[in-house]
Amino acid sequence: LINEETVELLQPYFNMEDYTLEHGKKVCGNVAGLLSWTQAMAIFYGVNRDVLPLKANLAKQEGHLKIADAELAKAQEALDEKQAELDKVQAKFDAAMKEKMDLLNDAETCRRKMQAASALIDGLSGEKVRWTQQSKEFKSQISRLVGDVLLCTGFLSYCGPFNQNFRKLLLKDLWEAEIRAHKIPFSENLNLISMLVDPPTISEWNLQGLPGDDFSIQNGIIVSKATRYPLLVDPQTQGKSWIKKKEQDNELQVNSV
Repeated sequence: LINEETVELLQPYFNMEDYTLEHGKKVCGNVAGLLSWTQAMAIFYGVNRDVLPLKANLAKQEGHLKIADAELAKAQEALDEKQAELDKVQAKFDAAMKEKMDLLNDAETCRRKMQAASALIDGLSGEKVRWTQQSKEFKSQISRLVGDVLLCTGFLSYCGPFNQNFRKLLLKDLWEAEIRAHKIPFSENLNLISMLVDPPTISEWNLQGLPGDDFSIQNGIIVSKATRYPLLVDPQTQGKSWIKKKEQDNELQVNSV
């Protein structure tokens, strides 16, 4: 075996000028081979002397690597388990947060509804007095309805030919006195116009040319609501113009005399 001592003993020969393969071939082929072998073995010993510690360290580091890989695999397995647990917890957290947001949205919707309901209740509470009074008025109005309708029908049936003064005479002095005598309830100061026609209709009549005074509106009520054909004494032709405008969509035919 070649060891360090042998290499040291051979070193003086290696330093000689004629200790080469070329000089050995000149002497003898076998000597040249031995010479080349000794040089190669010395070189191998030098290389192997440096490589052996590295191999030993490599084997040692490979052992450490195997241990580290095993620990890494074990740690990775534990990490995977923890990650799976984290995913489950995260899913529960996301579901809880979604439920929380749904509850918050429901609470906000409920709060808005409560505010709207409270505002409505507050607004309605202010109407309670008016509604109570109006309810009482409705009951009173129902009790007076027979007399009021009697006056209105009498107006439509009999007051058409007369002027405003005579109409008031019939209603106030004669018919109301007769109704009181028979103890029939009716509304004091009954407004025939508001009883028989609504404001939008009056506005439409005014746009069609009917004058806006009470007498003209009463005449318009008699014309539109009486069951008999009306006869208009109309020297100013206001009634004629109003009827033609009012009935133009119904293809009213007018005969001129």
